[in-house]
Amino acid sequence: MDLSLVAFCLGLGMLAALATGIWVAVALFGVALTAMMLLVSAPTGPVLATTVWGASNSWDLTALPMFIWMGEILFRSRLSEDMFAGLSPWMRNLPGRLLHVNILGCGIFAAVSGSSAATTATIGKMSLPELRSRGYDEVMAIGTLAGSGTLGLLIPPSIILIVYGSATEQSISRLFMAGVLPGAMLCVLFMGYVAIWALLNRHRMPPPEAKVPFGERIRASRRLVPVIALITGVIGSIYAGLAAPTEAAALGVLLALILSFFSGTLSRKTFGDALLGATRTSCMIAFILAGAAFLTVAMGFTGIPRELAGWIGSLNLSPMQLLVALTVFFVVLGCFLDGISVVVLTTSVILPMVEQAGMDLIWFGIYLVLVVEMSQITPPVGFNLFVLQGMTGHNIFKVARMALPFFLLMVLAVVLIVAFPGIALWLPENMLSN
Repeated sequence: MDLSLVAFCLGLGMLAALATGIWVAVALFGVALTAMMLLVSAPTGPVLATTVWGASNSWDLTALPMFIWMGEILFRSRLSEDMFAGLSPWMRNLPGRLLHVNILGCGIFAAVSGSSAATTATIGKMSLPELRSRGYDEVMAIGTLAGSGTLGLLIPPSIILIVYGSATEQSISRLFMAGVLPGAMLCVLFMGYVAIWALLNRHRMPPPEAKVPFGERIRASRRLVPVIALITGVIGSIYAGLAAPTEAAALGVLLALILSFFSGTLSRKTFGDALLGATRTSCMIAFILAGAAFLTVAMGFTGIPRELAGWIGSLNLSPMQLLVALTVFFVVLGCFLDGISVVVLTTSVILPMVEQAGMDLIWFGIYLVLVVEMSQITPPVGFNLFVLQGMTGHNIFKVARMALPFFLLMVLAVVLIVAFPGIALWLPENMLSN
């Protein structure tokens, strides 16, 4: 049978399975089993067992549930309130004023959460009512939150970077370090856009608030000390070479519990809810990874990835043309799947082409996460859009229109890291060269 027809039928089967609303992992296993039983002579049972065990028995993945648990603990703490109170006095003199709190708050929480949806929900729960009560433009308030919430995917400790590192056998420490400057660049782009918008639309900004004395700003900043200490303890221990990501994740859970205890938000209920939430999310990701690994092996037996790579190679695309095609492909795929599913579904097929084009896999991981970030605010399945739809009551397409300028800024960020790869590679190459 023609492999192109086989690939088309399997892809159609995958889309049909996902359209029914079943779990992504079940769809992956179903398509893989169908391919193995109908097209391959290898014994399906032993291949399934060894593949699932190999995908689950990965030391790199042990950091995943710990970072998720840390984020769940902090989600139930007063962290967002402390960040808003500590940041807002410093933002009142900038064009755009408290709109910048959304961006910086998301950037800070991303550094202790690793989840885009958790970042959006936690910061939005605190900032949106505050901005609304002070008369800020709703379009910009929601747009800044939608765009900045995606920083949870990029700024370490990023869950999706752990998944990518495990799937591609790349150093998670190097990936974490590579995500720092692109994450900071996105924050600067977002804040620059907000400042320009505020200067051009003064009539849509609320009246200026009273200036806060310098001493009072310093006192308010003390509320940022716990979260800065947490970030320093977790990320600093990795960058300093004192701890591996897994050890840093365990340290992060301990520090999050201590922070929650002293803030008065740690109780039997919040502890249990955080543990249960982390267990659910970790199991979901592990199930998807196992299904993707089995599908990867099944596709390997059929020879489809080899044929696909050969077909794309025959097109003689330049590296730039390949990146443009991949960007469109990932954004479209991200309209229907969550970011982790996009990564685990595509890496086995895409990476041979990427390596053949001479692209650095650490750099490609950052590029991939940036593009997946873009898909988080594109309908119909942009996860950040769902979070904001539930928080604001607006139609998901209306929220997407509010987020459009920040989507375009992410496109600019992709262009910048393609033009200047050192934005992603400078830190890992210079600080982890040994």
